[in-house]
Amino acid sequence: MSESPTSSKTSRLLGVAVALGAIALVLLAFIAVEPDVRINAETGQEIGQFDAVRLLFVHVPAALIAYLAFTVTTVGSAVVLWKRSVWWDVVAGASAEIGALCAALTLITGSIWGRPIWNTWWEWGDVRLLTTLVLFMLSLGYLAVRRLEGTATERARRSAIVGLLLFLNVVIVNRSVEWWASQTLHQKSTIADATIEGNTLFTLFFAMVVGVGAYVWMMIHRFRLAWLERMSDRFGTDDLLAARRAEADDHARIASAVGGTSPEGESS
Repeated sequence: MSESPTSSKTSRLLGVAVALGAIALVLLAFIAVEPDVRINAETGQEIGQFDAVRLLFVHVPAALIAYLAFTVTTVGSAVVLWKRSVWWDVVAGASAEIGALCAALTLITGSIWGRPIWNTWWEWGDVRLLTTLVLFMLSLGYLAVRRLEGTATERARRSAIVGLLLFLNVVIVNRSVEWWASQTLHQKSTIADATIEGNTLFTLFFAMVVGVGAYVWMMIHRFRLAWLERMSDRFGTDDLLAARRAEADDHARIASAVGGTSPEGESS
């Protein structure tokens, strides 16, 4: 049985490691991490996020991987505009697809998390939500531009210009809770403020490691597939041109024979 052209021994081992890491993450999230339950000092009532806090281990890594993916796309776009690199164009496109997927996952898990905590699925006045939505829509725009009509070089140049805007939006999303603190329901960085610790902090970091591993694994396979598609398009066009040239040569020979001269121009 032949080996898949988008896989290798290393990528398969990485895939197994990510799958095992995901299983371990689920066990940690539901067994090692306690629900977020606190006691209100004034009323004596239980407060907190309870079991909803477990969404932290999907929501935060998904957001950070989206940031990473869009940063890679921006770097790739800059190199494409600078050196017209085909390799970096493929990297940028593959990373943008993963980034769009993670941005969508961030919005979905954030909405699910917001329902029991904020008592709403969506808050249009929240600057973090809106900027994340804009980032997601921009990533879809980037992917759409990559599929517009034109040569591969033209599509790469156009999409690279849009790709440069992705990192700018990543910065805006990330700093939105700091710059517009009065216009968001989101809290500031819980890691930087050391408001989480123990098993919760360990599990969050573990989730990030698993997430980065998943990003690398997806990038390997998506890049290889995209590269094969690019080469197929390239050599498919070359084959078509060769066939057209052969057809033109045949017509020339026929015309020469009918005109009484050989293809070399000598009299028959």
